Amino acid sequence: MEKLTANQAKTHFGQLLMKAQSEPVQIDKNGKPVAVVVSMESFEASEKIKLEMLKSRLKVAEHEIKNGQTTDGEEFFAKLLAGEYD
Repeated sequence: MEKLTANQAKTHFGQLLMKAQSEPVQIDKNGKPVAVVVSMESFEASEKIKLEMLKSRLKVAEHEIKNGQTTDGEEFFAKLLAGEYD
């Protein structure tokens, strides 16, 4: 992945947009990564994958609810905070 400083991204914005069409471009500010610029096609593909994962998780949750496989919310978060769900 190509990396640019925020100043380079600002100065060469047109080139940044062109580069982002072929690969993600990381933007750093004060030496730390703050953003990634991707093509609209890549962004939409990523969003589609996230939506499909949510739909899949919903089906599993519906099945578990129908079968009485539920967990108390407070108990779940207590275990999560205790590091039991790594």
